[in-house]
Order: sequence, then C-alpha cells, then structure tokens
Amino acid sequence: MRSATQSPMDCKPDGVTEVHRGFSRRAFLASGVAVGVGAGLGPFGGAVSALADKPSSSKLGKGDAAILRFLAAAEILETDLWQQYNELGGIQDSEVPGGSGSKPYIEALEVLDEDMPQYIHDNTEDEFTHFTFLNAYLESRGAEAVDLSEFANLPSSKAKGAQQIGRLTNLMELTVDTSWYTRYRSSTKNPDFGDTFPQAVPDLAKGVFPAIPRSDADLEPQKHIQAIANTAGFHFATIEQGGTSLYPAVAQRTSDGEALRVVLSIGPTEAMHFQTWSDKAGNAEPLTDPTNGLKFPDLNEPPFGGEEFQTNLIMPEPTIFLRKSLPIVSVVRPTQTDGIAMGAVEFLTAMGLFRGQSTSFFNALKQLAREADAAKLKGPK
Repeated sequence: MRSATQSPMDCKPDGVTEVHRGFSRRAFLASGVAVGVGAGLGPFGGAVSALADKPSSSKLGKGDAAILRFLAAAEILETDLWQQYNELGGIQDSEVPGGSGSKPYIEALEVLDEDMPQYIHDNTEDEFTHFTFLNAYLESRGAEAVDLSEFANLPSSKAKGAQQIGRLTNLMELTVDTSWYTRYRSSTKNPDFGDTFPQAVPDLAKGVFPAIPRSDADLEPQKHIQAIANTAGFHFATIEQGGTSLYPAVAQRTSDGEALRVVLSIGPTEAMHFQTWSDKAGNAEPLTDPTNGLKFPDLNEPPFGGEEFQTNLIMPEPTIFLRKSLPIVSVVRPTQTDGIAMGAVEFLTAMGLFRGQSTSFFNALKQLAREADAAKLKGPK
C-alpha cells in the first residue's frame, strides 16, 4: 500500500518521487494567518498553541474512519482529474509537477479568465494536500489509509503536454450536469426539498464531450478547442460544488471532535474553489462547436436570462432551508446527509468520469460509500 504521504504522481517516469514539501508562498501565508489568530487571543493564545499539535491518543471509531476514508477516496479521484487539467492547462512546477502544458488549450482557457492556469495549479495543489493529509490522519488515528492506485489504468490524453501514465478518471467523455448554475441562483427552491433545476448548458447534459484535448487534432479549429475549454470551465465548478455539499453533509455524521474539525476545516476550501469556478464559467464564450454541434448559449439572452442565468450573480442567492416556514437564507445546497456518499458516487459516475473503469473499481468505491453512509447520524434528521 502507498504510504499516507505519497501522491498519485509518485514513481512517475519524470523522476518525481514525492509531493513538494518546500516553504511555499501559500504555506507562508497560512502560517502567518495562524500566528495572527493566536496572537489575538490574549491569555488564551498560549493554550491554543500548546494544544495545536497535541496528537489524539484514541483510535477513530468505525463510523468516523469510514467517513474520512470515503473523503480520502473522493480527494484521490479529484487529484487525479485535476492533475490531468494541470498538465495541459495549468502551471507545472515543484508544487504540482508533471506535464508540460498545451499552449492552444491554455489560450482557450484564458478566454474565461487570464489567470486560469494559476487557479488550476492552486486547485490541483489543494487536492493533493487534502488526500495526503486525510490518509496520514487516518493512519495517525489507527485507521487504514485509502489506496486506489491499482485502478489507475485509464488512458491519458495523447495531446502534447500530457504525461502518458495510467489514470483513475476520464476527462475525454464527459456528460456535465450544469444545474448547479441555476440552483445557486434560485431564491425559491432547494434540492433538499426535492426541487430540480434547469441546465445552464443543456447540450453538455445530453451528450458526451471532452474537457481536455484528446490529441493535438483537437487543437483546431479554434471554436472546437474553445468549446473544450468551455466544457472544462463548467466541469471545474460541477466537481467543486459537489465537494462543497459533501463535507457539510458528512459532518452531520461525524462523532469524534477532532475528526469533525478535520471535516469542517477542509470543507470550506471546496466552497472557495466552487466560488472561483462559478465566476469563470459565466465567462464562457457563446459558440457552437463545428465538429460535434455542442452549443454554449449566451446565458444573458433569451430564452435564458433573468436571475437564474445572470452571469454576474456568483454568490448564493438566499433560498428555503430546513422548513419552508422559516425565512430564506443563503446556504450551501444540498446538505441532506441521507445517502450522501453513495449519491456522490452516482453523480460522478453519471457524468462519465469513470467511463472505462473496471467492475472491481466500482465495487470498491461503492463499498467505501456504503460504509460512510452507515455512520450514525448525530441529532435529529
């Protein structure tokens, strides 16, 4: 089994053997914030510092271990897909090594925002740290880490810039659900009440499309590579809104105080990712791909338009929550906890992310989900 601190990029042909552990700018900023908070607590600052690195002496309970194992598996899968995006469209450096970039793909992504390569890089780095931390934490509390490396057998993109290694996820045959776009703009509906929402890009939910160039043949004509970049832009947000809901949903079943702290501390970063990608998706150029007919509509024009489609509304609209008799409130949605892990597996499967995977892969993933969903719910439903 891979050790808890190894990454999917370990032992790759480029000679990279571990995740970069240098003192990065982001690590410095995080440390600075932590010091600032401690300094502002007056006489309690010392106590907080003393407790900050005190390891728990108890073994994780079965339910909490199952929850964290499922989250670790989800983060490994996210890391795998984000690694593919970064190899072709992000920044390759010591923090996120692998690949060499595809200039035409990067330029198409930059139509959505000129900082897309940096954002892709940072999202990828975050996912690496999430799964390596979760696996290390599991082992530190006497639980088994998660290793999916035996299932990394899907092919890589053949486009110049991509590593030729086995993958867990398939970004070349996606069916992307873009209903999150209208869900977070609705002030009257919430999926926790069984409500459904229209697709922002209906074609993406009906067909099968690449989000990365499958080969250099996909780099032209221009509208084709732009459609691939647009697909990626919406897929980024589709993935991260899933994590935004997953963490608060499983937190409701987490019993151990420290494990709950882990869940509540990682979860909000998924929301930060989603907020970023929600903003960028709205910048996708209206176009029709001449190679496959995929249409990206102008979301500000009829038959779209209105509050549900307005592209500059990137913060969650207040909506109904818990009971319709209560005032509306700006919340993450959904956060219903029943069956959330299996629901996540079904959601990712439906988008084609695992097209080509083995039966044993699906069995392993579903088992992790069943165990997480079996964790005891805390308090009233």
